[in-house]
Amino acid sequence: MTAGPENEQGSQVQTATTSVSSVTPSHLATALQREHSEWVRDVSEALGEVTVVVPREHLVAVCSLLKSGSESKFNFLADLCGVDRGPEEEPRFEVNYHLFSTTEFHRLRLKVLLNEQDVHVPTVTGVWRTANWHERETYDLFGIIFDDHPDLRRILLPDDWQGHALRKDFPLRGYEPYTLK
Repeated sequence: MTAGPENEQGSQVQTATTSVSSVTPSHLATALQREHSEWVRDVSEALGEVTVVVPREHLVAVCSLLKSGSESKFNFLADLCGVDRGPEEEPRFEVNYHLFSTTEFHRLRLKVLLNEQDVHVPTVTGVWRTANWHERETYDLFGIIFDDHPDLRRILLPDDWQGHALRKDFPLRGYEPYTLK
């Protein structure tokens, strides 16, 4: 807050000033691509949102840098979710990481693409503790395996559930025959 002009009673009015950083998520993605070209496969921007496609083997390094970087400060993993693009697509699966900086107010999406035959991705629970629950949910519903996760087990569906309910090839009525009585 800074002191502004005086009001009718002669006291100064407090006005809020916000410092807007000149470093945008688009600039951060470009800098990341320039400095570590092997860490970035693609950068796209649509509807004001920047997406960086990252190879799975560099995911933890990218996340650590984006969290602790002096300009990025992505200290909040807002969401982590799986996407099944369908059995006819290859790569079939995506894991999306929605990052937010609570100090710079930046948003950035990281995307890891996975083939159907190899659905392993490293865990980022060492970077953001909240990833624990998000990764468990993605494992439960899509069958994506987060290597070195501290407690990778079902979180929403029963332990004896067969399959992964949000995969596009999962039958709408499940695998077990049932009747509506």
